[in-house]
Amino acid sequence: MSSGPTIVQTQVVNFVLPIVATFVTSFRLYCRARRHLLWIDDAWAACAMIFDIVLMICSALYLRGYVLHPQWEKVALYYTLTQCFYGVIWCSRLSILFTVVRLAYWPQRRILVRIAIIFGVVWAVLFAQVWWTCESNPSWKKLPRPQCPLGRNVAIAQIVTDVLGDTVLILAPFLIIYKATLTTAHRVRVICLFSTSAITTVVSLTHAYYVLTVGELKEAVSAMFEASISLIVANLSVVVTFFLRMLADDEPISRPIESTVNFESEPRDEEEL
Repeated sequence: MSSGPTIVQTQVVNFVLPIVATFVTSFRLYCRARRHLLWIDDAWAACAMIFDIVLMICSALYLRGYVLHPQWEKVALYYTLTQCFYGVIWCSRLSILFTVVRLAYWPQRRILVRIAIIFGVVWAVLFAQVWWTCESNPSWKKLPRPQCPLGRNVAIAQIVTDVLGDTVLILAPFLIIYKATLTTAHRVRVICLFSTSAITTVVSLTHAYYVLTVGELKEAVSAMFEASISLIVANLSVVVTFFLRMLADDEPISRPIESTVNFESEPRDEEEL
């Protein structure tokens, strides 16, 4: 009985999940572009998609073609896919956060933008942590398939930042929901859409477990799952709203999700929500 995924199984996951995430993101961008509603949250989603595509390509080269590359290229591939993983995760979170920002009134926007800056700082710290952890013990670079033992500190940092980050994304919509003139059913829909961030928390905890214990291909597969699921979740509020609009006769749920705001605009009337 296999103790973990094979190279072939890992490659299947590596291609299938990013392709699905790319399709969902492209559909999200199409929905926004056709209504002339592209904004900062869509830019972050596009960045996350690009990181996910690069992650897919680097993972494919790392897993299947590593025997054809000199050792320094294998190490470079490992570093690239590790940092692209963080790129997908945090660009996806910033996309969700700015989706909330575009719905908020000015005082709430200031709070949310500050949270976005904190997200950026956390991303930079996690980015740097990989370098100082791996460079402090470079013996892994001599392995046939180089993989840095990230260890306890990286796993703890991922758990803490993932749980806190996703908790913020789940709670952030409550800053705007209480001022919106929506029915109870519509409030529940909006909250449920943004609460899907909890899905990424579960996946990220699994990935952190493998970083802390097993490593190897199980860690790689869990990272692929976390990256693509995070990107898919970041698009759900737009994609689900698109289908709700097709099914519903009215648009009270679609307006807050699709409304366009900017940082200079005055707070809107409640009726606009």
